Amino acid sequence: MKTNRLEAFSDGVLAIIITIMVLELKIPEGETIDALMPLLPTFITYILSFIYLGIYWNNHHHLLHAFENVNGKVLWANLHLLFWLSLFPFATGYMGENHFEILPTAFYGCVLLMAGIAWNILTYTLAKSNSSKKILRKKEKLKEIISTILYAVAIITSAFQPLVSAFIYVMVAILWFVPYKTLEVPKDDFIDFSNYSPKE
Repeated sequence: MKTNRLEAFSDGVLAIIITIMVLELKIPEGETIDALMPLLPTFITYILSFIYLGIYWNNHHHLLHAFENVNGKVLWANLHLLFWLSLFPFATGYMGENHFEILPTAFYGCVLLMAGIAWNILTYTLAKSNSSKKILRKKEKLKEIISTILYAVAIITSAFQPLVSAFIYVMVAILWFVPYKTLEVPKDDFIDFSNYSPKE
């Protein structure tokens, strides 16, 4: 199967997720700034989640264009990623409406962590399913490892300083804001993952 159908399906799901998330924003009961202030944490969380979804959409687009075919394993790996992304509206509202309290902030981090792991599984499965076995450069795989570690740290930190955890979530988003540069070059310029060495 070609990647175009998978990309179209994923784009549709992500569009629905963003739509659900924005519909969760409540209209303030009043026209003054005081009426808007209670909604500020929810709006800030919405912006963060929107950026994350935009990052996933951007990188997902580049990732699928780097490969030609998908199989059943890739389809399930992609659904696994979409499952965790579909929890963004709930996690966003939970953390925002509870003003970054311990449990909601930790739960938000868990969703981010699992989505990150699902992304790693998808990239690996895509590489294994294509005969070229070409995958991301080592420096960009390192970015995946760093973000996973930061998510875990943020989840633990949320038990003591939830706002610090929220700051870590922002830092990871900044780390991923620029999509994979490797995926924007021609396929023939990719590096075979099996040939990596620690000194590269």
